[in-house]
Amino acid sequence: MKIHVLIENTSTREDLQAEHGLSLLIEACGQRILFDAGASAAFAANAEKMGVDLRTVDACVLSHGHNDHGGGLATFLQHNPQAAVWVSPLAFEPHFNAVGKNIGLSPLDDWRIHVAAADITILAPGVELHRALYMPTPYAASGQGMETMINGERVSDDFRHEQYLLVEENGVRILFSGCSHRGVLNIVHHFRPDVLIGGFHFMKYQAGADDDKLREAAELMLQLPTRYYTGHCTGEYACNMLKPLMGERLQVFSTGDVLHLG
Repeated sequence: MKIHVLIENTSTREDLQAEHGLSLLIEACGQRILFDAGASAAFAANAEKMGVDLRTVDACVLSHGHNDHGGGLATFLQHNPQAAVWVSPLAFEPHFNAVGKNIGLSPLDDWRIHVAAADITILAPGVELHRALYMPTPYAASGQGMETMINGERVSDDFRHEQYLLVEENGVRILFSGCSHRGVLNIVHHFRPDVLIGGFHFMKYQAGADDDKLREAAELMLQLPTRYYTGHCTGEYACNMLKPLMGERLQVFSTGDVLHLG
């Protein structure tokens, strides 16, 4: 399996853009899958410089309904004439961050957009899309303060619009999660993958005040044999805190990286 990090908050190359967003190009199971489309058209410009042809992508998955993961969707649809785009039934609901800013997706009317209404949607042999709604959440979620709109009223977002991509190739189960708003501990303990790739949404954690939370998170993640690749919304402080606690079990990715797994 090969994973191209098309955009993330940081970059390893001066010629590639970085932004608060995420986009990964996954090559696995005979498929080329775009997982999220960043916040803007920047992921597409990076893809060209990285030698990734977006016209050959077979499917696109949006992990949830925030614009730092789907803001570049219109750009992808311009580049690719045939790929199905899989979204949650709740992806285009209004969404707001902790200070009330609208961070939702702009509605798009395109025949290629498909709603993943089932708990599990099979995209191809070895490739499954899982809705967050059916996943138990015994641990705390990671998106406190965010809101959505139900019946014209703002309410706390429970991130039912999240979905996760599970890819199994050569006996290795790799799970992709955009921001893990439903809680990275809930996700990893439910799916128990060999590898988890995505953001942990610890970016608001602060030195001193949240050290114990990060130590506990590391301890609980290490209870399973899962390996972790993270970036985007995990946050620089959290990454620096978790790395010595988790050692080689945790790797941090940046724009321009190419991961070879399995």
